[in-house]
Formats: sequence, structure tokens, C-alpha cells
Amino acid sequence: MPVNADSDAFEADPEHDTALPINEVFYSLQGEGKLSGVPTVFVRTSGCNLRCWFCDSYHTSWEPTHAWMGLEDILEEIAGYDAEHVVLTGGEPMIHDEAVELLDRLGDRGYHTTVETNGTIYRDAHIDLASISPKLRSSTPTAGRDPKGDGEWADRHEQRRIDVGALSRLIDTYPNQLKFVVTDREDMAEIESLLSRIRETTTTEVADDDVLLMPEGTTRAELDRTQNTVADLAMEYGYRYTPRLHVDLWNDAPGT
Repeated sequence: MPVNADSDAFEADPEHDTALPINEVFYSLQGEGKLSGVPTVFVRTSGCNLRCWFCDSYHTSWEPTHAWMGLEDILEEIAGYDAEHVVLTGGEPMIHDEAVELLDRLGDRGYHTTVETNGTIYRDAHIDLASISPKLRSSTPTAGRDPKGDGEWADRHEQRRIDVGALSRLIDTYPNQLKFVVTDREDMAEIESLLSRIRETTTTEVADDDVLLMPEGTTRAELDRTQNTVADLAMEYGYRYTPRLHVDLWNDAPGT
């Protein structure tokens, strides 16, 4: 079911009081971050408040598609897999009010929950790991990089992509990792500046070990061009390097 790609809003599902627009639910290995390699159920919501030009889930942002699923139906599907870890991802899952109730129900059932978020929205929910990926200037869909047009989303994306208040609340509230998609060395100055701003506003220490650098790329060929540079930057700056294991294993196959 397609939705308006130029809007953040989703009309409520008339058949369910509590439902989410779900693009896919699948079982795979966590491909990124501190839990890389862990068998995990992924629940991918549709819709996003940003439009990164390199988005690896184009079908949830630029051209969002979904089917409405009631929360109990989602939980039943998750229970069909032999996994203790669940990732709520998108798109940007935290734009949806119902995400909070889903996370709370998952916590009540003993699942470890990770939320993949761009860090622009704070919500009070059961989150065992906030995987926060602040979007850098290099993510902005300028006219030369816009996959769909001539940069119509560039201004909105640029205005919304960083919210230090939301970032700080997420970091102070939840175990977390800060995961930056790095396109080249030029991104590092902005990463260093943003980390300084965050550290000035949080009461929780932001350790270098919680800062992850991830190469941009959604195919093996693209990663081949970026991963060595990003690995070298991680060693140079003292941050973690995170692979994109799912790309290494399955390239850009859906449901991975």
C-alpha cells in the first residue's frame, strides 16, 4: 500500500485501534553495531521524517509502502522465530505513537529490543539499545544527489536532521550506540563537532567506544570503495568500526 512520500503523516488504520504501517518483518543476523552477528527479528515500519540520498530502505522513505498490522499480529509473527532479539527499524520508527506500545509489549515478553533511529525524536519506551544514527551534511539530498527529483527535500532534511535535545535525552535515558554513516574523510570534522555539542549537554558519558563509524554503501561493490577508508579513520580517531555484515553476506537482497 503506497503512502504519500512527501508527508510524514499516516492516516490511522480503520480496522485496528493499535496498529503500525509495516513494510516487512523478517529474521536475519544483526548486520551493524555492537550486536553484529546476533540472530534477530527485524520489524521495519514505513515512513520517515528525513530523506537521506543514500537511504538503504528506499521503500520506507522515498517511496514508502506498507500494510497495516495490529500489534498482536506483529507479536505473533515475531514469536514464530527462534530469537530473543528484536530490532524496530524503518524508515524512522519513532514517528509512530504505536511504536511505544509495541516496544513495551516486547519488553514484557522478555525480548531484547533495539531501536534504529535517526535521533530526532525522543520517546519513553522499553528500549534495551538505542542505535542512534545522526545524519550528517553529506546525507542531504541536494539536486545532484536526490534519487527522485531536483532536491525538493533538501531544505526540510537539512533543517530536521540534527536535534541535539532529542539526541541528549536518548543518550541519557537508554544504553546506546552512536552510529555514523561515513562517506569520506570530510565527514569527520562534523562528527567531532557534533560529539562535542552532545557531550556538553548530556549527563551520561559518551565514550569513544560507543561511537561507531560505518561505511556508506548498500552493495558489496559500494562497500569495497569505502570500507578501508572508514576502517582507517576509526583507528585514527579511536572510534569503533562497524561492518555491514548483511551486505557482506547477502549483498542487497531484500529481507536481510
